[in-house]
Amino acid sequence: MSGTGAAAARLTDRWRRSADSVQGALLRVLLRGAGGAVAAVAVAQVHDAHDPGVLCLLRRFTGVPCPACGSTTVFIEAGHGDWTAALAANPVTVIAATGLLLAPLGPGRWWWGLSSRRRGALIGAAVVAAWTWQLHRLGISRP
Repeated sequence: MSGTGAAAARLTDRWRRSADSVQGALLRVLLRGAGGAVAAVAVAQVHDAHDPGVLCLLRRFTGVPCPACGSTTVFIEAGHGDWTAALAANPVTVIAATGLLLAPLGPGRWWWGLSSRRRGALIGAAVVAAWTWQLHRLGISRP
């Protein structure tokens, strides 16, 4: 193994061993948060330069939103620093993103400790909640 390959293997091993430490978990949260922030700001800048309109194919062709509608808007609004608008666009996406961000601190272990049946039920409930929210937000559910 070359010197570079051996150094990379040592770093990888060190990274994996740090997963169970508080410092390692905090570093992972910091890296995920920084990556998410960079992505949100980049998406917001691209959107400001060129608004592509509705991205959801279901909504574009039928007028009916899907459960994930508003997820791009969440990141655009977060990239602009408007957290209230991000939460209003799709609260389920905000909750899921927060869970993924904080997973190294314990929620990840909690999630994978659940049975697959319970995880499926939670995902199903989240999809129903998200879709209900989108139908209400976009006025589809109102007469």
